[in-house]
Parts: sequence; C-alpha cells; structure tokens
Amino acid sequence: MEYVIFQTTDEPYQVFYLPAAPDGHAFSAKVELRFLPGTGCWVVSIADAITGQVYVPFVPIRCSYGEINDLLFPFRFLFQGNGIGSMFCLKPGVKREGTVLFPSADAETNRTVPPFHADPERDNLNEFQLLWGDRYEA
Repeated sequence: MEYVIFQTTDEPYQVFYLPAAPDGHAFSAKVELRFLPGTGCWVVSIADAITGQVYVPFVPIRCSYGEINDLLFPFRFLFQGNGIGSMFCLKPGVKREGTVLFPSADAETNRTVPPFHADPERDNLNEFQLLWGDRYEA
C-alpha cells in the first residue's frame, strides 16, 4: 500500500473513507479523527467501513520528531501478525536536536520561526501531516 497523506482540517471530527491494503490485507477503511476536549488531544480510529469492525480504537495522535513513532505499532498482532500498517504524524519544517525540540529557522531571514506545539492541538491539526501505509521496519 502506498502511503496516504490525509488532507486534514481543524474540524473536531473528520472521517475519511478509502480502499486500503496495509501489509497486504485489503479492506474498505473508515478512518476517524476526533478532538477530545477532555484530554486536549486528537485521536485516530480505524475500522472496516463495510462490517463496522473497529481495528484501532482512539489512539492519541503524537508527533514524530526525528524518531520513529509508529502510532499503529501496538496493533501489529492484527491479521495473523501482519498488522494494519504504520501511521506517523509529522510536522514539516520542525526537527529534533538531542532531547529538546527546536523550531526551524526561516532560510530567507535566518530568524527562528515562532514557537510551535509539539503535538496537534484543537486548532492546528492542518499544520501536521498524518501518513498511513505499509508497516515500517527500521
């Protein structure tokens, strides 16, 4: 399966329907993104759009900054151990140095861009990229 980049918005509930075949398991996927005000974080759920079977329930969307943070790693037991692929949340233009996160510099002005949020918040999910595809092996 080619990696899919979801075209997200800042709406607190978003649904995507797509044919998917992560790691060779084909199904009609329903991918839900929700903002949970009580926890202050976004979550992702993946289900079979035809049967309603939920494969991935309410996984918090946490960003990868120079390190692999596969949101679907805990679900590698699915489909006889083939898993349901890998999903990553990335924020373009931001890099990790050591253990401290730094905003990237503007190449034209050589100034640091304004501070950023490490993970998506209520009104900025569209600043991040959410990718889903075959299982990533390091």
